[in-house]
Amino acid sequence: MLLKALQKQNPALIEAAISFWKQGVIKPDSYVIDVDQVKQNAHLLLETATRHGITLYLMSKQFGRNPLLCKLLLECGYQGIVAVDFKEARQLYQHNLPVAHIGHLVQIPSGMVDEVVSHQPEVITVYSVAKAREIAAAAVRQNKEQALLLKVCHHDDLIYPGQEAGFSLDELPNIIKEIKTISGIRLVGVTHFPCMLFDSEKGKTLPSPNLNTLIEAKSILEQHGIQVEQVNGPSATSIESLPQLAKWGVTHAEPGHSLTGTMPSNQQGNQPEHIAMLYLTEISHCHQGKSHCYGGGYYRRGHLNNALVYDQQWHVSKVLNPDNASIDYTIGLTGPFAVGSPVVMCFRTQIFVTRSDVVLVGGIQSGQPRLLGIYDSQGNTIPTPPGRRGYE
Repeated sequence: MLLKALQKQNPALIEAAISFWKQGVIKPDSYVIDVDQVKQNAHLLLETATRHGITLYLMSKQFGRNPLLCKLLLECGYQGIVAVDFKEARQLYQHNLPVAHIGHLVQIPSGMVDEVVSHQPEVITVYSVAKAREIAAAAVRQNKEQALLLKVCHHDDLIYPGQEAGFSLDELPNIIKEIKTISGIRLVGVTHFPCMLFDSEKGKTLPSPNLNTLIEAKSILEQHGIQVEQVNGPSATSIESLPQLAKWGVTHAEPGHSLTGTMPSNQQGNQPEHIAMLYLTEISHCHQGKSHCYGGGYYRRGHLNNALVYDQQWHVSKVLNPDNASIDYTIGLTGPFAVGSPVVMCFRTQIFVTRSDVVLVGGIQSGQPRLLGIYDSQGNTIPTPPGRRGYE
């Protein structure tokens, strides 16, 4: 999906990844991230958001909840991190990283509510009055007041399987009245997902029906005396979409793939955000005229199509995507290649749902690549053998 963009925008990342692979530093099933390019993308996003009056919370799930990368992005000026589930929050808390938004896309479990409230997130999203009451009770126990967002929905909206939730527009007035009576919480805004989507036919990132629902929900809150401080419109946040979000009245957005340049809109390598992440693996074996490389990092919604294989020279091979019902022990490729040949792919992924390693590399853009660290897909450090050239 993004291989051509990688070759066009960041060939130095390919060279650095292969170099570390040849040294034995990088193992198959690794995502290699160009940290300097991520920071450059992050600065461009912040500049655009600031120009349009939008606050950004960064997302970490797509790059494996990586604590070092989160820290570096916060230093760039990001307001905080959005934890899309409680396990991400738990990981971030272990590194004393600020979780600014939690509860969307996954609610806080009852047994974690006190802990989350104690960390003072800017906002918590709720899908039910029952969860709002749990949060309120925790806030009262801690002598605090917690700001809440309501997840909203409408029957014509796009809701992905496994994400069915939200207050309908019809029930919002009664929900608002009830929440107003609960001590310890303060209703400050609304959120929905996905609010922007890439239209492959038009080649643009455009508003989804959900964005209209979000703005209608904001109006309902205002009609019932709520001072709306946050209209949170996540999904496909990028330099392309931020001006559109601002015109709709969105106040907060949550960039994820735009940080690594791996948005669907960047397939031709024509976006300001440049590719900063690739997937590196290796030919395991050949079977019946086809090659199989080590898997573990396949993401079924990633639109993975092609791979680069280095077998005496670079070859482009079509990827034979694993069946969605199967585990990606290996990934098939058309054509026979020598066992041990490196394979490079680039596609939209969600590292936190994979078994992959995450390799952070600095200095690529200045021609002096250095290894900053190797982590698992949940952000835990993997020990690196001492004495590896280029390691810092």
